[in-house]
Amino acid sequence: MPLKSMTGFARSQGALGAASWQWEVRSVNGKSLDARLRTPPGSEALDGPARELIGKRLSRGSVSANLNLTRQGTATVIRLNEPALLQVNAAVQRAAELTGAAPPALDGLLALRGVLEVVEAEEPEGEQAQRSAAILASLTAALDALVSDRGREGERLSRTFATQLDEIETLTLAAERAPQRSPEKIAARLREQVERLFAAGGQLDRERLHQEAMLLAVKADVEEEVARLKSHIAEARTLIAASEPVGRKLDFLTQEFMREANTLCSKAIDIEVTRIGLALKAVIDQLREQVQNIE
Repeated sequence: MPLKSMTGFARSQGALGAASWQWEVRSVNGKSLDARLRTPPGSEALDGPARELIGKRLSRGSVSANLNLTRQGTATVIRLNEPALLQVNAAVQRAAELTGAAPPALDGLLALRGVLEVVEAEEPEGEQAQRSAAILASLTAALDALVSDRGREGERLSRTFATQLDEIETLTLAAERAPQRSPEKIAARLREQVERLFAAGGQLDRERLHQEAMLLAVKADVEEEVARLKSHIAEARTLIAASEPVGRKLDFLTQEFMREANTLCSKAIDIEVTRIGLALKAVIDQLREQVQNIE
């Protein structure tokens, strides 16, 4: 099963009776799962089930799901706002008492804003439930398409990771075989330093000479770093082939990669090992940037 990216987009649509709708679902990188829903007024009951559907299919990413809903030929009814009518009537009666003017006729009261309301006819509960189920089924289809889209992107990233890990492995082996790490090269380097001391008129201090030799040997010894880099490469390849989300593990592993590359650079005693260490850091940085996209 290939890796899954956190980046993707999908759309689905449906219709039932006089209603038609369209879902648009998109996701981008995120440290955890963050689902944001936008539904039309009156559709708030869909929010809970929709979030549950998202949580079942996705584990990471910032996800936005937008629902556009239209209803054609919806019946409307005129409804009397009784509380508003009573308040208006009480006010005009009191105004008539205070001014002596005749109160307005009923048609005048009904013409006031808010006394009569034009509203959509209420649907039977069965029709509402049927439409809600159909809308959620469309969301399921959109999420399935989103998962497929993220999978295709993840498959492309898998190939990129394989190439980058091969390059890291090649550089690691080059550091392991670097001729400057051989005892002969270390001895030659030490002789150069001793010669410089004599040329400067310095006295040969056997204890200092021993310390310098040990320091050079320690700096040239990158066996531990090479071994850990090899171990990290094997672990990364295992994670890439895993069936569960591994984005967080890969992110942590790239940090460990960089730690070893930094140590390798700090131990370099010549330009060749430094070059290898810098090249490693560049590839690892590219790997880490791509890992941020993985679920």
